[in-house]
Amino acid sequence: MNHVTPAIIACLFITVLGASFAADRWHSSYVRAEKARKEAVALADARQQTIDDMTQRQRQNAALDAKYTQEIADAKAESEKLRADLASGRRRLQLHAVCMSATAGNTAATGTTDAAAARLTPDAERDYQRLRTEARSITHQVEGLQQYITEQCH
Repeated sequence: MNHVTPAIIACLFITVLGASFAADRWHSSYVRAEKARKEAVALADARQQTIDDMTQRQRQNAALDAKYTQEIADAKAESEKLRADLASGRRRLQLHAVCMSATAGNTAATGTTDAAAARLTPDAERDYQRLRTEARSITHQVEGLQQYITEQCH
């Protein structure tokens, strides 16, 4: 038994050494996997935060767009109503104008009863309406862009 005891001890020592080596490798693999998992979770959280931020910005942009699109539509509707009122005579434009005499060759003073009423030509009325509509539309567009820059490009 004397010869067997050192052999058994040597076998047990080699087995314990092998088991220790295997346990160390498994532990190292576990530590690497846990580190990779934590990095993946952190990356996923960062990406989700970015997605949430982008979603919030898209909602804000949609709200701004809806607001200013409605304002532009309202301005166009108001301009169209004014155009219709001008065409029907319900409203009139006030202009500083010099009126030519109703009869050719008459040199009567301005303001006499034979003077023609001042009125824009149909082309001038259309041009006025177009300019007024475009000015309001551009004003609303600029306001929308200014608010977008203030709120979104901080």
